[in-house]
Amino acid sequence: MKLAIVIPYFKIAYFHQTLESLENQTNKNFNIYLGDDASPEDPLELIDKTNLRITYKRFSSNLGSTSLIQQWERCIEMTRNEEWIMLLGDDDVLQSNVIEKWYEKYNFFIGKANVVRFASVKINHKSFVYSDPFFHPIWEAATDSYYRRFKGWTRSSLSEHIFSRNSYKMHGFHNYPLGWHSDDRAWLEFSNNKPIYSINDAIVSIRISSLSISGRTDNDIEKLVATKSFYEYLILKKLFKFQQYQKIQIVRRYKTFLKEIKSFEFREIMIIGYTYTRYFKSQTFIKFKNKIFHKKLTQK
Repeated sequence: MKLAIVIPYFKIAYFHQTLESLENQTNKNFNIYLGDDASPEDPLELIDKTNLRITYKRFSSNLGSTSLIQQWERCIEMTRNEEWIMLLGDDDVLQSNVIEKWYEKYNFFIGKANVVRFASVKINHKSFVYSDPFFHPIWEAATDSYYRRFKGWTRSSLSEHIFSRNSYKMHGFHNYPLGWHSDDRAWLEFSNNKPIYSINDAIVSIRISSLSISGRTDNDIEKLVATKSFYEYLILKKLFKFQQYQKIQIVRRYKTFLKEIKSFEFREIMIIGYTYTRYFKSQTFIKFKNKIFHKKLTQK
């Protein structure tokens, strides 16, 4: 068995649709591992109605409320020796040919990619599709893939990706608040300098609702903290891999972000200074620094 589908479970509202989409797969050559995050909503009745191979474990503590990444990790630890892993949301839905297409394309990407992704659409709480399908280049550098997402030209999340166990063991998921941007960082790292391989003739439906992290607004502070931390990682650790025009846009966005959250501390100014000195004209940074310090002095 090559593929493990891991479901970190907590919400039952749409879970029956997730299970139904797995039952409807035209190729069922996969194992399912379901890690129940001490949910108050028991999924066993739904699980018992299926004919799927499901390894179920109920955890005694709710870990996802404090560290979603650690919940993902303990769910992945339930898997056995499968070479590839899909982390599937408990409210997302696979088109019936997703697994079939993955195996069909397997010989095309094996050894050449560590991350495989499918086309995707957005669905709402009524399962209504409210976006055009997001298709991708068949082969794409992880940096180019992230840049398209950065510019708002595409979308990306966990459920439409399958990644190799070896790349996961090498890097793991970074523990950002709410897991926000943890997937973005994962695809940059898991790729290990290999391109991402895309399967565009199978679609994963990603649900955005008031129950999902993406759809909620009461967690904006955590999202801002995660975004700031991710930008700093991107600039300090990965910027050298991007093309020059992409570097410029990323650093500009970081500066705009800091301005929006009214945060220009010494460390942040030094990050921008390091970036300008390494990649751009240092004179531009000097003008920027003088402007910031002048603003701080006038505010006193």
